[in-house]
Amino acid sequence: MSNLFVRKATGLVRSWSVFDAFVYAFFSINLITLGLYSFSQMYYFEGGMINALIVSAVFIFFEVIVYAGLIAVMPRSGGDYVWQSRILGGAVGFILAVTGWWFILWLWVPLYGDMFRHIVLVPILGILGAKDAALWFAGTEHGAFVASLITLAVVSVFIALGMKTYAKIQKYSFYGGILGLFIVIVLLLTGSNAAFKAGLDANAAQLFGAQPGVYDTTVALGTEAGAMTPFAGGGLSLAVFLVLPYMVFFNLWPNWGATLYGEVRGATDFKRNVAGMGWALGITTLLAVILLYAISRTIGWDFYVQAGAAWWNYAWGYTDVPPALPVWPYPALFAAFLTSNRLLQLIVVVLMSLWWFGWSGTVFLSSTRVIFAAAFDRLLPEKVAEVDERTGTPIYALLLMVIPSVLVAWLFSYNIANFQTLTLCSTLVIAVTYLGTTISAIVLPYVKPDLYKASPIAQYDLLGIPLITVAGVIFGGFLVFLLYEWILDPNGLYGIGISNTSSVIYMLSMYVLAAIIYFGFKTARKRQGIDMDKVQAEIPVE
Repeated sequence: MSNLFVRKATGLVRSWSVFDAFVYAFFSINLITLGLYSFSQMYYFEGGMINALIVSAVFIFFEVIVYAGLIAVMPRSGGDYVWQSRILGGAVGFILAVTGWWFILWLWVPLYGDMFRHIVLVPILGILGAKDAALWFAGTEHGAFVASLITLAVVSVFIALGMKTYAKIQKYSFYGGILGLFIVIVLLLTGSNAAFKAGLDANAAQLFGAQPGVYDTTVALGTEAGAMTPFAGGGLSLAVFLVLPYMVFFNLWPNWGATLYGEVRGATDFKRNVAGMGWALGITTLLAVILLYAISRTIGWDFYVQAGAAWWNYAWGYTDVPPALPVWPYPALFAAFLTSNRLLQLIVVVLMSLWWFGWSGTVFLSSTRVIFAAAFDRLLPEKVAEVDERTGTPIYALLLMVIPSVLVAWLFSYNIANFQTLTLCSTLVIAVTYLGTTISAIVLPYVKPDLYKASPIAQYDLLGIPLITVAGVIFGGFLVFLLYEWILDPNGLYGIGISNTSSVIYMLSMYVLAAIIYFGFKTARKRQGIDMDKVQAEIPVE
């Protein structure tokens, strides 16, 4: 077996604790970056935001059980790729995992960059008095592209420093970010709508050069844009379920660290895996409910939805009337406007920016391990499987993420070939990968009975049916529902299905590219006397 892989062991080090994995999962379903970014775009739905938040979390908990079980059975770097290739076959595993964890993550870079400029650069620059720089980042294509390049630089440094160092960055960001969120919630719960309205109008003019009457003009523009999403209500009918496919852009990711568990100590403990990802999901959901309530109490729910509508209606090109507030409606910045103390305002936005820094590495860290695992199986050049001896980082795998991302960020920032309409493709393709893994989990006890019976999850069942199978069926059904809504999009709500030719071409081209790489390398290795079917039948040693 030793000559099947590039070397006898991966060379990766178990440098993370289960708590480190929890923090990574917590940041992966990031309330401030992904959460507030998504909420601001979800202004045209009839179903209640809180209802959708809670219902989606219930379904996603079954995802936690699925992934916690697979990790306990095979805690290997590469996660989805290793499980799918060993259970469903090499071609399925490679094509789904590589497309979902490598190619589509290039598209996430400009999204991380967009959140970086709105959550970090613009608020800090504005409060520091650099109005022109803040507005350049907030409202120009050049600003968006530069923000993506800065994102790439920051992320590359974080990941190159290694898992151990990144765990420290995460922890500092976690504690500082939680403190910042506590201050924001206190400001919102102790403020009043009248104080917010006055603070918004004054600060928007002083910091960003807005015209008088920002509040009232935003209400008018948002109403005209179709802002309608209620705080709660809509029932558990189709109205709420149609919000879910947009909600999961934010919270589908408690398992984002699954590809890293070959480097997590104690990863064979099923209960600890469930606890790590489950608490991340539960705490984030609770904090979201509290934050959205605080927003509704002081900012006003209708205004919050209208502000998002006014911003995105213009950003997406549905109107040529710019929003009255020339920066993205960031609730933490709104909370800071409840005080006139510039130092306190700066402290709030700096602490809240740590949510982005603690989360930023997720754009590449998990992906590098999938690329590494494929290279370790000899399905990519062997050089890609090399790791830095000092940091344990697969540097060449990192480069395969960084270099193409520059091109994709350029296409997205300048909206070349209608690229900005592909935003939600970033979630759709990964959901397909998750569906492949979920099917692997469902059939695991039946196609790999010896492996399953020897694992710590064999003791868990429901009426004689393996728990991992039951959870897989429930979560798999949820994924099928999401994919149906996204791809067929019968209500015209998401814009990435068959009605958007660009999105179909983009996604199919990535699957084709993955298939070409797989079968190309499989053929080349066969000529070298290496049977890839035998390679992918074995489980690599960490």
